[in-house]
Amino acid sequence: MLMTMKDLLVPASEQGFAIPAFNISSWQFLKGIVECCEEKKAPVIIAIHPNELSFQGDEIVDACKAFANRSHVPMAIHLDHGGNMQQILRALRAGFTSVMIDASSKPFEENIAITKQVVEIAHSMGVTVEAELGTIGTADNNNEGGANQIIYTNPEDAEKFIAATGIDALAVAIGTSHGIYPKGFEPHLRFDILQEIKKRVNIPLVLHGGSANPDEEIAQSVKLGINKINISSDIKDAFYQRLRITLEDKKVREPNELYPASIEAMKKVACHKIDLFDAADKMKYYKL
Repeated sequence: MLMTMKDLLVPASEQGFAIPAFNISSWQFLKGIVECCEEKKAPVIIAIHPNELSFQGDEIVDACKAFANRSHVPMAIHLDHGGNMQQILRALRAGFTSVMIDASSKPFEENIAITKQVVEIAHSMGVTVEAELGTIGTADNNNEGGANQIIYTNPEDAEKFIAATGIDALAVAIGTSHGIYPKGFEPHLRFDILQEIKKRVNIPLVLHGGSANPDEEIAQSVKLGINKINISSDIKDAFYQRLRITLEDKKVREPNELYPASIEAMKKVACHKIDLFDAADKMKYYKL
């Protein structure tokens, strides 16, 4: 069932779980993620980065809608890390039910101005808006961007930012990075910052860079108030590592032979994330 991200996040906030936002970089990912969420009876946010949208074309949004409309799974279609108004407008025209404007690299007041403009346009169309305050790191120069230096979200600024913009969800920087962390690197999340932000604001909070963090840290972030977690690198890594094994058989060339094992490998990781976020069996909180 197709919904806005705001409608998805309300039960998550009330019941204390987090909805996974899985990046869909191909048809195979879309198929596998929807199957996984149907099996787990879990709401899901189908996230598409502007680079993924450019690669697949706007037609992938129609495919997402088709899956959502035939499924009982509560589902939103979300633009991940929209970097400018052109990308936002493309997403709105294509039929996304949620957009993220990421002006976090701009000065605070400029971030507010850009985000407020997006909110005014998107809300007039019934579309949810997510924004980011502070900067998410980058672990391996991955496709989704990120900063070389993490700037933690200031709780006081978060309160001011939400009041000034009217956003529906806020991505906070508490120590995560996009991509897969280098071997031996141990990230540590600033739960003290998360707790202080949660005390000050009344909208759902989002964790970006959720791949490769220790499970216990992710689970704790959910308990402390995170209601949406972005997952991209982990499912892609599982998919393509398995595909490399399949390709060792030089005779295999048909898509229906190449991809099934990779889809299953990806689904295994996705299902684990759903359990970790306590999102399994949460369809019961939605009116379908």
